[in-house]
Amino acid sequence: MTAYVHPLGCCETERIGDGSRVWAFAHVLPGAQLGRDCNICDHVFIENDVVVGDRVTVKCGVQLWDGVTLGDDVFVGPNATFTNDLRPRSRQWQDQVARTVVEEGASIGANATILPGLTIGRGAMVGAGAVVTRNVPPNAVVVGNPARIIGYEGAVTVDRLGSVPPADITADPDVGVGGARLIALPAFSDLRGDLAVLEFAGEVAGLPFVPRRQFVVSGVTSGHVRGEHAHRQCSQFLSCVSGTMDVLVDDGERRASVRLDRPSVGLLVPPGVWAAQFNFSVDAVLVVLASHPYEAEDYIRDYEQFRAEYGPRS
Repeated sequence: MTAYVHPLGCCETERIGDGSRVWAFAHVLPGAQLGRDCNICDHVFIENDVVVGDRVTVKCGVQLWDGVTLGDDVFVGPNATFTNDLRPRSRQWQDQVARTVVEEGASIGANATILPGLTIGRGAMVGAGAVVTRNVPPNAVVVGNPARIIGYEGAVTVDRLGSVPPADITADPDVGVGGARLIALPAFSDLRGDLAVLEFAGEVAGLPFVPRRQFVVSGVTSGHVRGEHAHRQCSQFLSCVSGTMDVLVDDGERRASVRLDRPSVGLLVPPGVWAAQFNFSVDAVLVVLASHPYEAEDYIRDYEQFRAEYGPRS
């Protein structure tokens, strides 16, 4: 098997994998590297310092400038724009271009713009027309200008209190990911307001640890994400005491997105579960109780490292 280049295409590189196709009016410069079974559509331009993995699709009207790396199974939609210079000027060249990496299995929607020097994480989905100004976490779905996270690929939505009638959390607390579960706290309401109770002496209200640390997250601006790590030993209990927010939990094989919108229900996140908080309302206040004091070595902050330790073994 060999690569195919359309008679009206121009492929100057010799580093092109078997089964790849370069179509009409596409131009690939001699320094570029293309993997196996790629599909380079009409009117695509690929500069020298570009690496394209296996089974990549680049649709019409895309330019891959120096510094861009596309991992295996990446999809780039029509007229998506990559940049490699934050402050471009005519006939003024950078000493070194910014490196932009689109990791394995990610997709870039039509007309999206990717600023230079960013990483689009494994399996992420960039919506059509999005303007990406920050790194996109693995599996995140981002839209808008500037792009913000609205969900995660493959995450099952868990919003039992939003059902009609509300589900019985006590009867069905499991969210289906790595032992993470909802915990309903004793709650009391009258004309004076609402009161939710959590006691720390033993396993009251289903909390399986006595907290050693508490921290509060508030003032998270629109589109920002908190967390994005897992613990090796520490368990955490998350409660949104004001406003609303969503929590991603991921055990390396399954994902769920859990809505927290009242102080009387919290989410238990055991060790070995990747968690991220997103979609904060402007008035959201998150209280986190931890089973252990802060220990830097207990954190796994890189998703690929997390997958290596807890993800699928195949």
